[in-house]
Amino acid sequence: MSADNAKKSTKAEQFMKCDLMQELDFLVARMRSLGSGRANLALKPFGLKVRSYSVLSLACSEVMPTQRDLAEFLALDPSQIVPLVDGLEAKSLVIRMADPNDRRSKVVVATDAGKKLYGKARKATEQSEQETLKALTPGERTQLRDLLSRVVLDESA
Repeated sequence: MSADNAKKSTKAEQFMKCDLMQELDFLVARMRSLGSGRANLALKPFGLKVRSYSVLSLACSEVMPTQRDLAEFLALDPSQIVPLVDGLEAKSLVIRMADPNDRRSKVVVATDAGKKLYGKARKATEQSEQETLKALTPGERTQLRDLLSRVVLDESA
């Protein structure tokens, strides 16, 4: 181990003793920061960032979300969603179309080009996730995903 790595390891061990390491909100936020940073690097070749990728992913789903749905599910202000959708629309990756259930509302739907790009970007984010979660076994990753999904779904209800 190099001197720099040994110093980082010692510093990390010191931080592990802090009360902050017992706070789940902090740990989840820190993991999100690490994961988002890696994901943004992985998404850069596709002209996407985590937020635009999230919108594209939902636009590729069967959900057919409105911009309001996107804002609520992604916990973003509606004013943040508009430029994300505009940017994806400018790249011909999504379109806004009339909601089949409410013609007064618009849904965001991926184009064929958007679906194709999403497929490639998803592979890149999966690799990025593997790096972020490398300290966990596959079973622990599944358990973490299940637990976080329960929290997210409970909050979304």
